[in-house]
Amino acid sequence: MSLYLLLAVCGCVTGVTTVLFGFGGGFVVVPLLFRILSTSSGPGSAAGQSAMQIAVATSTCVMVFGALLATWRHQRAGTVDWVSVRPLLGPIGAGAILGALAASLVQSEWLRWAFAAYLMLTILDCWLRPGFLAQPTTKQHRPGALVNTLSGLVIGWVAALLGVGGSVMTVPLMRRRGIEMTRATAMANPLSLPVALAGTATYIALSTQSPLAPGECHLGYIDIRAAAVLVVGSWFGIRAASLWIGRIPDRVHAKVYLGLLIAVLLAMVTT
Repeated sequence: MSLYLLLAVCGCVTGVTTVLFGFGGGFVVVPLLFRILSTSSGPGSAAGQSAMQIAVATSTCVMVFGALLATWRHQRAGTVDWVSVRPLLGPIGAGAILGALAASLVQSEWLRWAFAAYLMLTILDCWLRPGFLAQPTTKQHRPGALVNTLSGLVIGWVAALLGVGGSVMTVPLMRRRGIEMTRATAMANPLSLPVALAGTATYIALSTQSPLAPGECHLGYIDIRAAAVLVVGSWFGIRAASLWIGRIPDRVHAKVYLGLLIAVLLAMVTT
């Protein structure tokens, strides 16, 4: 399978996970691009040494398209709770700028293991702590402005640092507030948008510091060709997955979400 066909298939899978699980693409794109760049580029090359930064930046760029289209699809289906979403948008955007700045200063290998460690903690939290696999029987009180601000800053920082869109934090957060999986994953998409926009803008602004030459089809750490192929593939995936919005049983939805996290963790640590 050619490189670009593989990326197109990956983009399609990304579109499906974006709509059904709120994964903004990072959990699929980051491990795949890291693996491709690590094996196709020489260890001493600029691309090889910056493989994780390229994967994270490209994932963040692709996330802009995926988050916008998936949000529109969920809005049409009536599954987005804007009352819960709006207070988090600004803080998440601010945190994303800080996360993108931090990612440009961290060594690629450190970023890879930070990604894996974060996944492991999230999996254990969802598996062991009550409130995720089974929907809470009572609705929780809406948090205040301070809690939303602090939560948003942390979510945005981690999401842009690791290129994961924040869904791995926002879905469990909404889940424990008593929200069913369909709505929790739907809300992850508009909450991923400020991460994608702020993160992409920051990576572009830092393009002068990138060791990659513009002639190599990179804008800073963003791989333009890979991003374009991934966007096309994700469009097909989003269209196909939209037919399943609201049709997956809540408990099955939660278990599949957790299973996907485990699969991505295994792919990351075995690279």
